[in-house]
Amino acid sequence: MWAIIKKEFKSYFLSPIGYIYIGVFLLMCSVFFYSDVFWYGITDFPRMFESVATVLTFIVPILTMRMFSEERKNGTEQLLLTSPRSITSIVLGKFIAAALVVVISVLITLMYYAILCYFGEPQLGKSLVAILGVALLSVAYVSFGMFASSLTENQIISAVISIAVFILLWLLPGFSSIFIDFSLMYAFYDSFYIGTIAIENLVLLVSFTALFIILTIMVLQRRKSVK
Repeated sequence: MWAIIKKEFKSYFLSPIGYIYIGVFLLMCSVFFYSDVFWYGITDFPRMFESVATVLTFIVPILTMRMFSEERKNGTEQLLLTSPRSITSIVLGKFIAAALVVVISVLITLMYYAILCYFGEPQLGKSLVAILGVALLSVAYVSFGMFASSLTENQIISAVISIAVFILLWLLPGFSSIFIDFSLMYAFYDSFYIGTIAIENLVLLVSFTALFIILTIMVLQRRKSVK
């Protein structure tokens, strides 16, 4: 599996995709950081993520849209499915590689915490919880984006499916409180954003991630069995 992780991770930086994702993510962080500190004089680190979490809805699909779609389009999926490696190791390898990209981008935001220490006294514990929340939300989005990519050979369709589902999960609680328990965005803002870790929100994000990793494995196993 390590070989797959290494290959996939390198592929993000041998193409513009990895740089685009990290660049856009940090650009949006910088915009919100600048407006909070220099316009409003706010030195609360998690405030930087107030809108960045929403930005993830649109930039994570850029990272994940090619994970399996490209394999099908280029005709290399057959080689992938018939290789000695198990479907589980292939899926986990691709997932971990993409997850590393998003987690690295989130960890880079610690430089803003260091800057805030110059202007004020941001709470370290609260800041680390917010970073954990953004990382978990990002990874959860990666898992669904990977699943969407396994359903089609068209990268654009894969991205559109991901964005549509993310927006739906975001908006559903506005129609009925029943859907609050299924909203990833709510799970982030309800606890991690304010510096606390609620078990139910942690379980939701982790369970969502695990569910779509498993579903991706099932999709590929089924495709392998009919080939």
